[in-house]
Formats: sequence, structure tokens, C-alpha cells
Amino acid sequence: MSDILKIGQLELKSRLIVGSGKYPDFKTTREATLISGSEMITVAVRRVNIMNKDEENLMDYFKDTDVKLLPNSAGCKTAEEAITLFRLVREATGITTVKLECIGDYDKTLYPDVIETLAATEVLAKDGFTVFAYTNDDPIMAKRLENAGAGAVMPLAAPIGSGLGIQNRYNIVFIKEAIKVPVIVDAGVGCASDAAIAMELGADAVLTNTAIAQAKDPVMMAEAMKYAVKAGRMGFLAGRIAKKPYASASSPMNGLIQF
Repeated sequence: MSDILKIGQLELKSRLIVGSGKYPDFKTTREATLISGSEMITVAVRRVNIMNKDEENLMDYFKDTDVKLLPNSAGCKTAEEAITLFRLVREATGITTVKLECIGDYDKTLYPDVIETLAATEVLAKDGFTVFAYTNDDPIMAKRLENAGAGAVMPLAAPIGSGLGIQNRYNIVFIKEAIKVPVIVDAGVGCASDAAIAMELGADAVLTNTAIAQAKDPVMMAEAMKYAVKAGRMGFLAGRIAKKPYASASSPMNGLIQF
């Protein structure tokens, strides 16, 4: 089944995007990423060295693969910080597809500051970037981000790293109905079934990091996520049956032996 995910000029066969944080080392990151089948891995520019070619960096471990790097602005609080960071990344690497994060609460929730995110999206999109915008699960803000030029909108399922799964399934559906650009469920995925549910709801893709990296067996979990995303996507495309309050027999009642 050919089911290509298109985001701007980018085309991906896999609908699973993975993160690079919280792994014990780059070797495990590489192994888990490759077995997941993901073609894109997000990296925090401030935490992982991708701009200094004289030091070991994550790019060294993916040079012989087709996996693309998706730099993110983790650590940035304002639009100005994120814009400056991504312009430096473009200058150093040529990468123009980025994951935008402007965090408003670093103490507890790691929720995004959607006002700063919206401002940064507008500037970056006009500057030639393909912006994956991390945001809350608000369909109104999702529409505003699309209008500002976002290439994809990434609503959180739950707080980053919480593993709580999708806390408001209806809002994911509402966002999908409200916008035309791809919807990528991000943050809060804790297990493979969470990823499958996101895809069954109609999300175009799932991004997960902690669920894989912090699993007892990251490589096995990465493979589980691969199949969960595929199963969820196929289930969505196949079309689930309608829910109803009463039973519906799957076998015909006529022709039974009469006593």
C-alpha cells in the first residue's frame, strides 16, 4: 500500500517520527531509530551537537542512512530565540525543515507558549523554512498556525515525557477536521497502543521520544511503535464500525433448529 506523507516538499514513507533525547548513547539511538523504520529524527540543537563538525555528533551515526534530521528549538522561550537558532542551523547545515518549540512553562508542564509559537511560525515560514509547529490541542490555534504558514501542526497528546497518552481524543479529531496541513501527534505517547490510537483518530503521523528511549528495551519498543503506527493508520483508512448501545448478532438467526 502506497501511503506517502507529504509535508511541504518533504515526502516520507514512514508516519513515525522519533526523538533523540534520553538515550544512553548515540549507538542505541541509531539502532532504535533504524529498527523503527522512521525516516526522520528530531534533535535538540542546544543539547546535541550538530553544528560543530570537529566534535562527535549525532549526524555521524546517520551518515550512511536515509534518516533525516529535524532540528528543534527545545530550550527556547521566545519567538526571537527560536528564529535566531534556526537561522544559525540553516547557515551551518543547510537544513530548513525544523520543529518549532517555544515553551511557556519550564517548571511543570512544558506546555508551549502558543503566542510566541505563532509569531515565530509566521517569520520562519516567510523566511523559507518548513515549520513543524508544536502546540496545544486547540483547533483554533491549529488553524491560526496553518494560516501563519506552518507545514505541519503538532498538538500535544499530554505533557512531554508524561506517558499519559492522548488525554483529549476529541480535540485531535477537531484539529484534523479544522486544518488541511498534516497533523502530527506529539508529546505524551507512553506505549505502542497510544500511537495506534492517535493514528486511528486520523492523525497523519506520530512523534515519540521518551516512550522509546526510556523503555526497558528501547530497540524492542521502537519496533513496536513501527507496527503500532502502521496498524493505526490502516485501521483509520479501513474505516471502523459505528458505535451503538446494543448488541448486533454476527450470525444469522434464521435457519436455527426448532425445538
